[in-house]
Amino acid sequence: MKYVGARLREERKTLNLTQHDFAALGGVESNAQAHYESGTRQPRASYLIGIAGGGADILYVLLGVRTPLEESSLSLCEAKVIKHYRSLAQQDKGAISQLSESLSDCSQS
Repeated sequence: MKYVGARLREERKTLNLTQHDFAALGGVESNAQAHYESGTRQPRASYLIGIAGGGADILYVLLGVRTPLEESSLSLCEAKVIKHYRSLAQQDKGAISQLSESLSDCSQS
């Protein structure tokens, strides 16, 4: 089971930010960010508000559940991709999922 610290680290890496830069978004020092990610300290609401402003999914950080996207927030191209994905066979969805995960894995670069 992932905890808040692991999900914070995941969100930081998804946003391609260093601990220093992510900490600055939340208005804390780099060492506080390291403590949050290791689970030795819990972040305050003001920090969470700050990183949310930088693009972090706070619902995911706290609960492990991604914030649903509103259909109205999608571009026509994004909506078309989702429509096509939903029409795929389950095996093809698995292949697409694996491909997109590989493409987004920054740790291998």
